[in-house]
Amino acid sequence: MNAFAPKTNGSDGFEIPRGRMVEHLRNHYKIADERVLDAMNRVPRHAFVPEALKAQAYKDNALPISGGQTISQPFIVARMTELLELKGRERVLEIGSGSGYQTAILATVARKVFAVERLQVLAAEAKQKLMQIGFRNISYRCDDGTNGWEVYAPFDAMLVAAGGPSIPEPLVKQLEIGGRMVIPIGSDQKSQMLVRVTRTDKGFETENFGPCAFVPLIGTHGWEGKK
Repeated sequence: MNAFAPKTNGSDGFEIPRGRMVEHLRNHYKIADERVLDAMNRVPRHAFVPEALKAQAYKDNALPISGGQTISQPFIVARMTELLELKGRERVLEIGSGSGYQTAILATVARKVFAVERLQVLAAEAKQKLMQIGFRNISYRCDDGTNGWEVYAPFDAMLVAAGGPSIPEPLVKQLEIGGRMVIPIGSDQKSQMLVRVTRTDKGFETENFGPCAFVPLIGTHGWEGKK
């Protein structure tokens, strides 16, 4: 059972394209975690995109949002969530909550999400949308996400939705032993590799899950001062 089920008010008019999106994730991309697929089928992605783009909400691509940022391609959202291997009891730190869509997916499959976003306009919009949908298991913060959220550490899992030049040290330190972090890493701001970091009692181990492209991770332990 999901940790949280977003409320629905009957038909929202997007059931068919949302169902097609989920089947594409299952059949084409081989997303196998049924809890993730169920969350993708429950959460209204159209609620997190600009009004003019709602008709494109369930297509297989990223879309622009406020602040020069993007809402990630559905596949990337599903893949990153699946790599965390969430069971429903976890406390998850999300860095770069953006539109709030990835936050909603995490909050549907985990017990509690701590969402950090550096852009005030995005943080405010996302919080409002998530509250309207009915999420009550999310804590919000507008700050430099590369510093993590130490007061609530350690976290069972972390998801970083922006590409950094290296793994931010504060995030590893705030990860529970045995916990997993999924983060895009690359020396180029425009392309990265999707990496899963697992903290061990001796440090951490990394696994590479292939190329991806995210907006830059801006912050003290990311691309410092580069817009």
